[in-house]
Amino acid sequence: MKHAFLISCSLALTVLMVSCKKDNTVAPVQPVTKTKDITVNFSSATPFTLFSFKDTSVVANSDSSSAKWDFALRLTTFLVNSYSGGPGNAGVVVMDGVYDNTTAAPSIGYAYDTTASQRAIKDGSWYDYNITTHSFVPKAGKVFIFRTADGVHYAKMELLSATYAPFTGPVPQQIIYTMRFTYQPDGTRSF
Repeated sequence: MKHAFLISCSLALTVLMVSCKKDNTVAPVQPVTKTKDITVNFSSATPFTLFSFKDTSVVANSDSSSAKWDFALRLTTFLVNSYSGGPGNAGVVVMDGVYDNTTAAPSIGYAYDTTASQRAIKDGSWYDYNITTHSFVPKAGKVFIFRTADGVHYAKMELLSATYAPFTGPVPQQIIYTMRFTYQPDGTRSF
């Protein structure tokens, strides 16, 4: 009788332990897609506008010597936060394609700002300039894939439009870029 009782208790304890087993599976973190306007300076005598995909916001210029930003933009000139562009580990691949069909960041091929004259994103490669209207129009089908400044996250971006901010006088002071981007917070290359 004592033996049957011990077997029953052991069986009950085993069933209890198995049924209470903790599920350690972590659900994948979904990428975040946003559309955002950023205002950038027009003149080369003014600071760049710094942007962070993780925070989905403009970063203060006082943080320009940090890895808090991923890319910077002034007029049509991009900086990538790495090498001569900044202290981070960012890189970029500019590819032809459809934004929605771009489902993963490449594993290789990232470019960096190696010098002030050798930028990762070539001026003029991603937009058309209209000499009559003096306007910049982002080229359709250009997808920017960034490895972020922390070196472990990825984002894809497309520029939807570029318009001059309201201005008085002969020359605009700022351009408003509308961009769509997807940031993958889990460190994978999937979008």
